[in-house]
Amino acid sequence: MIRKGKILIIDDDRRFRETLARRLDSQGYVPHVCSSAVEGLAAIEQQRWDVVVTEARLDSAAGGGLPSRIKALCPEVPVIVVTAYPSVEGAVRCLKAGVEEYFTKTVEFSELLRGIEQALERSRARREVERLRVKLSETSPKADLVGRSAAMVRVREQVETVAGTDATVLITGERGTGKEIVARAIHAGSPRSQMPMAVVRCGLLPEELLDEELFGRERAGTEGVTIRKGKLEIADSGTVLLDEISEISPRLQAELLNVLETKEVFRTGGSKPVRVDVRWIAASNRKLEALVREGRFRAELFYRLNVFTIELPPLRERREDIPLLVDHFLRKHAALMNRPAPRVAKKAMDLLLAYAWPGNVRELENAVERALLISNGGEIRRSHFPFQLERREDNEGLSLAEVERRHIERIVEQTGWNLSQAARILKIDRTTLYNKLRRYGLR
Repeated sequence: MIRKGKILIIDDDRRFRETLARRLDSQGYVPHVCSSAVEGLAAIEQQRWDVVVTEARLDSAAGGGLPSRIKALCPEVPVIVVTAYPSVEGAVRCLKAGVEEYFTKTVEFSELLRGIEQALERSRARREVERLRVKLSETSPKADLVGRSAAMVRVREQVETVAGTDATVLITGERGTGKEIVARAIHAGSPRSQMPMAVVRCGLLPEELLDEELFGRERAGTEGVTIRKGKLEIADSGTVLLDEISEISPRLQAELLNVLETKEVFRTGGSKPVRVDVRWIAASNRKLEALVREGRFRAELFYRLNVFTIELPPLRERREDIPLLVDHFLRKHAALMNRPAPRVAKKAMDLLLAYAWPGNVRELENAVERALLISNGGEIRRSHFPFQLERREDNEGLSLAEVERRHIERIVEQTGWNLSQAARILKIDRTTLYNKLRRYGLR
């Protein structure tokens, strides 16, 4: 049976909550019951629910404000109140708190089920609208230029300066720093933004295929001439990004220089030039000036490309932007997964701040997306990130006891504090592990 959704039932009436759970289970839902407000709020903090069904008045710390507390914790989750103590004041208070439906416990199950189904439909519609809104905002290239560091403020200023012009731009920086994102932001802010932007990944293709990718091909056959347009033709009146420009051969460098100067393309196998009008952006993770000095890159082509240069900083040099980037990627991928963005535990954020990020922003985004997947909608913890995020130099200069303490802490967090599993990984018995946890103040 395909399950329709997870329903959290919070009620101190054992008969009611267990009967409702059985009936919902028979209808294809996954119910979970809690007998108190405190227990229910803890369940809401631990994982995502599709609908919460609750009694508004419970004798706990949350008191009569339970629906408000639930909405404060998870504004997006639909709350349905089924109460044994109905009143006009209570109904008004619940509706003001954002409750979807307000029933008394004399309600027929069919009517309550219909209320749950309608709340689910409205919730899914809202999530879909939010997902599309976020997706639309994320498709704006400027949305990905995240950061308050001086380096990123400078990058945004440079993008704004050059975007409205037709100047050729050279974007430099290590792999994964976001060179294509900057290129797309420049294109989006230019007068050519309604025309195509073509990306040529120069480092991925052998010379013959890259030739055709750039300039296209003509083939004569029995049925006439077959034409395959290259990226430069496809991007006519728009923008072309030459990614990893340092990787192209000397012959293609010469041909590109000719196109830059004449604005004409000769397709492979063709005999007539094709006029093209494109805005040029090149990107490189290598220093082109050094390649020019070594004779591996044409000086004339470098001078034509190096009209306006934007240098992107590595992530390790702008660590203050990491929390902002993590939040941005969580919201982005949570929306695509149609789920709310979870919180990030302090230890998890400390780990991200300490890591060197050799793969830069791209590596961070991949790590955040992976953590979001394996957290299953709950809080993002340190154990949700790849084990190799630990810095190797962390153990330098530490005592043997401190190294052991850190290693044990990592393992128990990685296993979700399953001490039996952690003991097996550490190859010690459970009692020894428990004693070490107490000795190191981890328990």
